[in-house]
Amino acid sequence: MNIGLIGAGAIGQFLLKHTKERSDLRITNILVRDKSKYQHLEEAYNVDLYTDLNEFLNSNIDIVVEAANVEVVKTYLKDVLNVKDMMVISIGAFSDTSLLESVSASKHKLYLPSGAVGGLDLIQNVNTLNHLSSVTLTTTKPASSLVDDELSEPTVVFEGDAKEAIDKFPKNMNVSIILSLAGLGIEKTKVRLIADPNATENVHHVKVTGEFGEATIEVKNHPLKENPKTSALAALSVLSSLERLDSNVFIG
Repeated sequence: MNIGLIGAGAIGQFLLKHTKERSDLRITNILVRDKSKYQHLEEAYNVDLYTDLNEFLNSNIDIVVEAANVEVVKTYLKDVLNVKDMMVISIGAFSDTSLLESVSASKHKLYLPSGAVGGLDLIQNVNTLNHLSSVTLTTTKPASSLVDDELSEPTVVFEGDAKEAIDKFPKNMNVSIILSLAGLGIEKTKVRLIADPNATENVHHVKVTGEFGEATIEVKNHPLKENPKTSALAALSVLSSLERLDSNVFIG
């Protein structure tokens, strides 16, 4: 599978590093704004750099992986899906639910990795026959990433639905968005956000209830070594999603 990458930040370079020696998954082309800034990647990873979207899409790629930012997704999503399948990492773009409506009319498929959380398969399974009653996300993060005030103890800084959470903390709600898309939607998914002055990592606790029973999932996210602002699990979820697309065996 030849992969076209949009953006070359932390997750993009993680993917480059871990597909370099592979024959089944290979990043062949990268779309960037400034070629000179990323010229070193051409030789290091044997890739071609593009600045023009149409030329990039018309190259020898099988799928496009976005590893840039929310604005890139909003700008390029429709054009990319007209000609190629696409995997989107910047899930925050879908806080605008109208963006997904354009996908249903596209010729190609959109893939959304699970990112920094687990249990999406369970949520979707339960929701198949509308047997899902509630999805509640409690996220604890280092206080400095959420509030400017100095705190002496863990403090609940938000409690409400995912839609409100996204509006108030747009850069911290990727997990609530992907949970909402898998389950009850952003207006019915409950979110509790805790700022902890002693926390050193992000912790996501998900509780799911329905006719099946109930489930709880807790994920403590270590940062990516290459970039402490990026979850290692989020990067791994992208690589794993690409591997599954290229496999003849589908699990889950």
